[in-house]
Amino acid sequence: MIITLQLELIVIAMMAAVACCLPGVFLVLRGVAMMSDAISHAILLGIVVMFLMIQKLHSPLLLVGATIAGIATVVCTEKIIRSKRLKQDAAIGLIFPLFFSVGVILISQYARNVHLDVDMVLVGELALAPFNRCVIAGIDCGPYALWVVSAALLLNMIFVRLFYKELVITTFDATLATMTGFSPAIFYYALMIMTSITAVATFDVVGSIMVVALMITPAATAYLLTRRVPDMLMASVFIALCSSIAGYAVAYYADVSIAGSIASMTGVFFVMGLLFRKAVTCGLLTSFCVISRNLL
Repeated sequence: MIITLQLELIVIAMMAAVACCLPGVFLVLRGVAMMSDAISHAILLGIVVMFLMIQKLHSPLLLVGATIAGIATVVCTEKIIRSKRLKQDAAIGLIFPLFFSVGVILISQYARNVHLDVDMVLVGELALAPFNRCVIAGIDCGPYALWVVSAALLLNMIFVRLFYKELVITTFDATLATMTGFSPAIFYYALMIMTSITAVATFDVVGSIMVVALMITPAATAYLLTRRVPDMLMASVFIALCSSIAGYAVAYYADVSIAGSIASMTGVFFVMGLLFRKAVTCGLLTSFCVISRNLL
């Protein structure tokens, strides 16, 4: 039983890591990496408001509220940027602390007696994920978190697969995209919506800190080691998976937070990539990318 729970933990962590790093690649390439931080914090407001409305902590409507809050963060930030009064970093720094702080205030005032606290919001508790089971007609279908995270991963894979060409063109040359009939704004908002959905799906088990770490750090590491977008995607997936396995191992033997260990390992791999990007590590990643492209 213990071994089964450990395997479920590792699988959930790996699924969450890959789900986060796929949109993270395009966030890094577009230079809007901090939007992941903004969204992952701002969705707290949507969760709290929806909880106060329905008074059910495990309702799927909480995901709806969180997604709306994430999209609202993007829209408000873009409105401020387009006003030409503030730059992008200032707009992000204005909106997401506002949303997050309001959410924290609402928790402290109206949700003191429920399992919805600031610590869980920041780092989550991956170790508890296997105990929240999905039971259908009396049949145990596995952890609820595994189904949610897997759905987010599947959506991201479909999104990247179907709109890969459009995402690349709108990322690197908005003018060319407009001339060829692709709307940069539409695909930007589509990417932000997928980022919001991913953040919401993984928020419950890993918290906002790990969401940001898994979205940005593997993609940033892959950016150091590769020169092509397909290679960057494959390398970020590889690094995210390695970070999940290594982070769980560290947490198991050191008896520390699993999410915190995984987030820390993404930083370790980034430093390794920064220091040894021309060494054997780069060669191994390149080989992995080539093999993965041939398989796909």
